[in-house]
Amino acid sequence: MKNKSAEPYLLDDYLSSGFEETQNPFITKDSRLWGKYASLIFSLLSLCLLISSYVVSFASPNLSNFFLIIVYFFVGTPALTDTIKDLIKFKINIEVLMTLAAFLSVLIGSQREGALLLVLFALSHALEDMVTTKTKGALSSLQKLSPTMALIIDEIEGTYQKSVKEIEPGTKILIRAGEVIPLDGEVIEGSSYVNLAHITGESVPISKSVGDEVQAGSINTDGTLTLVVIKTSAESTLAKIIKLITQAQESKPKLQRFLDQFGDIYAKSIILLSITIAVVMPFIFNVPFLTNQGSIYRSLAFLIAASPCALIIGAPTAYLGAISACARRGILLKGGVVLDALATCKRLYFDKTGTLTTGKLSCHSCDFINPSVDQNMLLAIAAGLEQGAHHPIADALLDYTKKENVSPYQIRDLKVISGAGVEGKAEINNKVYDSFVGSPDFILEKIADEQKKLIVDKIDREGKVVALALIGTNVIIFHFLDEIRNDARNILQSLSEQIEIEMLTGDHQDNAKVVADLVGIKSFHSDVTPDQKLSIVQESAEKERIIMVGDGINDAPALTYAHVGIAMGQIGSDTAIEAADAVLLNDDISTLSWLINHSRKTHRIVKENIVFALAAIAVNAVLSLVGVIPLFVAVIMHEGSTVLVGLNSLRLLRRSPSKAAGVSPQAPPKG
Repeated sequence: MKNKSAEPYLLDDYLSSGFEETQNPFITKDSRLWGKYASLIFSLLSLCLLISSYVVSFASPNLSNFFLIIVYFFVGTPALTDTIKDLIKFKINIEVLMTLAAFLSVLIGSQREGALLLVLFALSHALEDMVTTKTKGALSSLQKLSPTMALIIDEIEGTYQKSVKEIEPGTKILIRAGEVIPLDGEVIEGSSYVNLAHITGESVPISKSVGDEVQAGSINTDGTLTLVVIKTSAESTLAKIIKLITQAQESKPKLQRFLDQFGDIYAKSIILLSITIAVVMPFIFNVPFLTNQGSIYRSLAFLIAASPCALIIGAPTAYLGAISACARRGILLKGGVVLDALATCKRLYFDKTGTLTTGKLSCHSCDFINPSVDQNMLLAIAAGLEQGAHHPIADALLDYTKKENVSPYQIRDLKVISGAGVEGKAEINNKVYDSFVGSPDFILEKIADEQKKLIVDKIDREGKVVALALIGTNVIIFHFLDEIRNDARNILQSLSEQIEIEMLTGDHQDNAKVVADLVGIKSFHSDVTPDQKLSIVQESAEKERIIMVGDGINDAPALTYAHVGIAMGQIGSDTAIEAADAVLLNDDISTLSWLINHSRKTHRIVKENIVFALAAIAVNAVLSLVGVIPLFVAVIMHEGSTVLVGLNSLRLLRRSPSKAAGVSPQAPPKG
């Protein structure tokens, strides 16, 4: 077998992805980690140096000034560089105002206040940068799911590895048991069960045989398949989902747009006022330019007093307090903006598989069709057959027989037919029975016509996942259902008092209806593909703010586009977790009700902080400008308002009763 290195294609993927240097696959993990958190590390280090400068200022002024110089170097240099770039482009925003206020404060002897502004500014940006990398992380985890190489079958050269990017439609590829299918293709040889849960949302492995199409990203569970490729890697199902995520992220509502616009107007207004004060005041009020009570001094004092320190810290401290409270309940939030969005959402969409259900099949009952042998014996034979199979239906059937206190019967000549079922021989009272367990299609072709119609009618009427067993002429219909999460009905009933609830699923209509009835959801959409799921979310998002809760790759585009996407942390795919705005670390949907209430409280406190900060800035700036208070009093008022805003934010850290049971904040998220 020949083997062609995939490293050049890995480099191509990285360079064409637009990912930042911190995601470069060719540098060490430790280096990527340092690069990812560099801005936050330097911000925290600068904060420590600033505190040290305050502490030693009375004992050693020179050492205090040395610490300040390092602070200005660490956090002032990048701020000043960005400000120069903005000014060259004629952009004046709140960042420019903060930087100018910080550096000009040195001219009037308020260098420590300027350093504080720079440190707060740097901390705010570091936290923002950590949040905004989530979508690129989602695309990265998707690309990791899809194999970069495929096993080519060539009549002349035999089998060899080749990059999926070089494989054209019409090429034959071999997929072994347990492998991820690298490209969309059609089965031309072999049969197997294929797990499509992360692609379509269907919880039951699908039987695939000659003539069936399979999708890239799905998992071949048991047999060996030979496929003929029908789409290039750029046209595959996974590539389509990546494109959907990108489009959804680009069109996601910009929750910070209003604040950004306000910040730009505020910054321009304050800078313009400061210049006007410095130039005009001597002519109107007959004050000098350069003295301690001169116009330049007052304009700089006004600029510092009007710098939005409390305004900047008011929202982040509230969000950090709220995020910490969420973490204690096993909820990971990717930024305070998630809480803002949650507070105004009116509708919640649930994915079915892995969200309202556990994603694990359970056999809840079975029907015996005209049994001529003891029922427990028939169950024992069916269990004996399934001991030789390895897929979710077999596991669920064995669990069911165990609960019924039935031990598996010894089967002779056991044979597994990939993608179909299991067959063997069972001897009962010196009589040998040909025995089979498997999919309805596999079993029905072996059943007499007079029995077949009765069984088909019963299967259609039940509308659930079924498997059949044929033992001699005895037929058993096993009924399976995706396990409903504990207390899901009561949880959703409580949640429906706060928000409208609907269900979205790629599962077929009959299964979706059964689950919807069990959990008490009146409105649901079934048989939806990832792009259809996204379309439903987009249409709804145009009318009102919405939440999407899901766990699979197929949910990722909708999770990204929704005003708030919430993923399951344990059962959820890495892609869904990365694409979501929030993660339930313990898959505990009972915390959703508390989360919505908490977000509304956070939203209220943030508004209180903003109103108070603006009022404090206005009073402080006016009093400084007219010379009613000296500069040190203005600084005390400035810092005092910041402290009060911080204390108000700490209210969000107070413990409140939680209805969520069994939440363990220490449980790590998947991936």
